[in-house]
Amino acid sequence: MTSAAAPGAGPFDHRMAVFGSHDEFLARALPFLAEGLAARHEPPPVVIAAPGNLDLLRDALGPAAGGVGLVPHTEWYTGSAANAIARGAGYLAEHAGPGGRIHLLMEPVWGGRAGRSPRETAEWIRYEALVNLLFAPLATTALCAYDTRVVGATVVAAARRTHPDCAVYEDPLRIAAELDAVPLPAPPAAADRIPGPAPADGAVRTWATVQGLAPAEAEVFATAVAEAAAALGPVDRVLLWTDGPACVCELRPVRRVEDPLAGFVPPPDAASGQGRGLWFARQMCAYVDVRDEPGGTSVRLQYG
Repeated sequence: MTSAAAPGAGPFDHRMAVFGSHDEFLARALPFLAEGLAARHEPPPVVIAAPGNLDLLRDALGPAAGGVGLVPHTEWYTGSAANAIARGAGYLAEHAGPGGRIHLLMEPVWGGRAGRSPRETAEWIRYEALVNLLFAPLATTALCAYDTRVVGATVVAAARRTHPDCAVYEDPLRIAAELDAVPLPAPPAAADRIPGPAPADGAVRTWATVQGLAPAEAEVFATAVAEAAAALGPVDRVLLWTDGPACVCELRPVRRVEDPLAGFVPPPDAASGQGRGLWFARQMCAYVDVRDEPGGTSVRLQYG
């Protein structure tokens, strides 16, 4: 997957369905699945949704349900928004037809991680916006399902801005910039400082272990920091602190991070363990925030 094209310029068909009852869900889902089943050169459509909605589809489809993939959304959306992007890309590479052709009905777990806090919700809105760029070269047809019995009106309104079939759709980069305009809390005055131009080998791991992370988790956090630092180049400042149970590292690179998709596109050699950079950090950390500031760019990693 490559980073990409102007909004709406590629074949990716990204739709939105809003429903507030079982009947409304079926009224949107069944025609979509019929479209996918009739599409040439495509594998069977797949539904990633709440278990109750999967049961509705099984009953409505009857014997035809065997021709549709049905996946509980709690088995798909198991981590961060960046994890969901990576999982989607991997699934398309392995299961989609030529050019990424497949119909996917996708219902995030808004009652779980994605809806746990305004912070989490903002990251999932970012996910919905950026997939328009990340998957633009692919001929995938995705229908994102929003249940108003679970998702609030504010989230639905924000999500409409991220789907090209909605009248209020906006440039994904504009939405990402709006989300990034929300300031992060300042690092605490007591934050520990590690000298640059890169975190010393073992220093982050040792610090994280002292803070109470298990050795394996401390190793993952330290690796995420090291990968991010290697991708960013020399850093002026490395700060470490705790935020509740989470460990946080802020890197201040010498050069700015210009690519708004940095860390969302897997590098070609990611599987080899080399050059994984911000992509690895986004996969391992709950949050990776890249902020442009008057003095440069700050990159903040939160683990846990």
